[in-house]
Amino acid sequence: MKAIVCPNYGPPEVLQLKEIPQPTPKNNEILVRIYATTVAYGTAMNRSGGGTFPSMLWFGVRIIFGLRRPRRPIIGNEFSGEVETVGKDVTLWKIGDQIFGSTGMKSGTYAEYKCLSEDGIIALKPTNMSYAEAAAVPIGGLTALHHMRKGQIQSGQKVLIYGASGSVGTYAVQIAKSFGVEVTGVCSTTNLGWVKELGASKVIDYKKENFTQSGEKYDLIFDAVNKLKKDKKRALKEKGRFISVLGSISEKTEHLIFLKEQIEAGKIKAVIDRRYPLEEAAEAHRYVDKGHKKGNVVITLDHLTG
Repeated sequence: MKAIVCPNYGPPEVLQLKEIPQPTPKNNEILVRIYATTVAYGTAMNRSGGGTFPSMLWFGVRIIFGLRRPRRPIIGNEFSGEVETVGKDVTLWKIGDQIFGSTGMKSGTYAEYKCLSEDGIIALKPTNMSYAEAAAVPIGGLTALHHMRKGQIQSGQKVLIYGASGSVGTYAVQIAKSFGVEVTGVCSTTNLGWVKELGASKVIDYKKENFTQSGEKYDLIFDAVNKLKKDKKRALKEKGRFISVLGSISEKTEHLIFLKEQIEAGKIKAVIDRRYPLEEAAEAHRYVDKGHKKGNVVITLDHLTG
């Protein structure tokens, strides 16, 4: 099978397209034919090994992914595809099921095939999404859902989402809106219009306005890009909460199913900035490394059907 292999940490150029043996599922595993994956923030960190991050964060990345080189050379953390084969003990899935999900720290989605435990973070693909759209949901969607619930948002509250045009931010805007919250999105000038279309009641151009100096107070401030400074607390209500995207989350299958249901109800959609074929994975990473992507960058495989 074809796969993108990352033998060493470094810039996008370290990624190599190779032919490697197709995996065989164990008794409790399914073999998934992958139709699409993404360049998520964590995937880029995995490739770079922490890159230019501060030393403590750099070391944390290496502890997770491998000290000298990637522990799992096939990177990629979210996917959509079809069940190709099932192990003899599998009961949850059948051949032909259209699914999407996250491999978490096990990575491995930059390949035509991937073996997964049948009880992994997997759900049936939303019926109203293409494979490319579905692949862009798990990481950003689960991260946003985790933090919105952590923030204990309630209908009628005021929530500010900083970095509202990124992968996590776009889902956070939509999820918060679905909870009956008044959402303010902070992003750059070119993204103001479509962030409002996602459900933000107000949008703020961070290049022209500092929201902490406006006098507006919020029940929750969610930093979806981990870039806010200490003065953010001036914009919180007396019992307001601040949450940053930095840190691990608990990925749960029931949360992925919840997102699927919200998508099928028309309350959440994926925002895709660019699509690249698997062979151009390095180019996709170069684009993401610039730090200006809108929503998600998707990598499709040549057998993609929709």
